[in-house]
Amino acid sequence: MLRTLRPCVSFGLVFALLGGSALAEALPMQPVLTLDAARAIVRAAQAKAQAERWPCVIAVVDSGGQPILMERMDDAAVPAGVELAPGKARTAALFRRPSGALEDAINGQRPAVLSARGFVLMRGGLPISVNGRIVGAIGVSADTPDHDEVIAKAGIAALVP
Repeated sequence: MLRTLRPCVSFGLVFALLGGSALAEALPMQPVLTLDAARAIVRAAQAKAQAERWPCVIAVVDSGGQPILMERMDDAAVPAGVELAPGKARTAALFRRPSGALEDAINGQRPAVLSARGFVLMRGGLPISVNGRIVGAIGVSADTPDHDEVIAKAGIAALVP
């Protein structure tokens, strides 16, 4: 479900200039969240939400915060969840930490976090890490912040037990 890709920015040029396979072997490998993996994460998160009767919106993004998959359950508790869930996931992916950490910063000693425009600074976004590398994130918008995080953790558990 996870694929490993090598960085490809200017790879062809560097490869040609330095003569080949030795360079290719020196490049780091990075796991990548696939569509199949995102589907497994969403299925597990949705199963938890259904079991608890917390209809919600679930979104999964890649490590760069770009959308892979979003699912809105019937009767999702918060209509704005279709905007919030992907935003929470993007925030967690790009900040490399739970979106709730930014909410805590605002409510604590770092109100300057409010200047991070375009991010959702609310609980419910969690990064997805494999072998110490962030491969993406999940964002959930249900009825309460605690439920959001419980559902998100259940989704991640499908990929990273």
